[in-house]
Amino acid sequence: MLTTAQKQHYLEEGYVVLEEFVSDLWLKKLNQVTAEFVDQSRSVAASNQQFDVEPDHSSSQPRLRRLNSPVDQHPTYWEFAAQSEIVDLAEALLGPDIKFHHGKLNFKWAHGGEAVKWHQDIQFWPHTNYDLITIGVYLEDVVQGQGEMGFIPRSHLSDLYDQYDGERWTGHIKDADIPSLHAENAVFPVGRAGTVTIHNCRTVHGSLPNLSDKKRPLLLQTYATADAFAYTDLVRKQPHGEMLIRGKAAKWARHDPRPCQVPPTKVGTIFQAQQQEM
Repeated sequence: MLTTAQKQHYLEEGYVVLEEFVSDLWLKKLNQVTAEFVDQSRSVAASNQQFDVEPDHSSSQPRLRRLNSPVDQHPTYWEFAAQSEIVDLAEALLGPDIKFHHGKLNFKWAHGGEAVKWHQDIQFWPHTNYDLITIGVYLEDVVQGQGEMGFIPRSHLSDLYDQYDGERWTGHIKDADIPSLHAENAVFPVGRAGTVTIHNCRTVHGSLPNLSDKKRPLLLQTYATADAFAYTDLVRKQPHGEMLIRGKAAKWARHDPRPCQVPPTKVGTIFQAQQQEM
């Protein structure tokens, strides 16, 4: 599934991209279900537990930011997250004992879909170690200017950044810390539908606004080694949160000696935090 060079790239750079990895059959099923949820969102006036919508979202012109926890919304999403070939990718990088942590479907709507500021994931859902990955799937073709996600190479090897502004959780890296990121080295992968990105939970990443006339749906699944245990109960009450999907459950927690920042009790979505909607 992953070549030696691809594994090495992930370990050294903190991310890897696999072009057109997901089959056309899976893409057809996922896009069909996704279209149904976009249509359902027309009846939503504001963000709720199911949908995170942009302020100008309307029934005539839906503008979704996220379908929350898609694996709990439709069995097709769960089948893909738990049984498809992307689980083989998780096993190749994490080992044979794997837990599904959570999933989300991020939309970057056409003509101004919001940017996501530079951030690291693990501060949103801290664990006892850092062997967690997020696998993103381009459900449609992604070209330059379409709100593509970007990664800062080797940033997973640096310290974690503070994602608070004083006592207020912002969900992004402070402006004062941006020069230390070397964001000029960021890589913004484009690709055909079915292209997959994989990044480590410490890797600094973000995304640009969508200036194109096409939306950019990105299906994301996060996996953890079985011996990585969450400090918070962010997904524990969800039907599939922290579910073992391969191998054996861990009898011992493995603790990385490096510290990890923890979020407030109520986190919300990254869009709500970064846009100060909480």
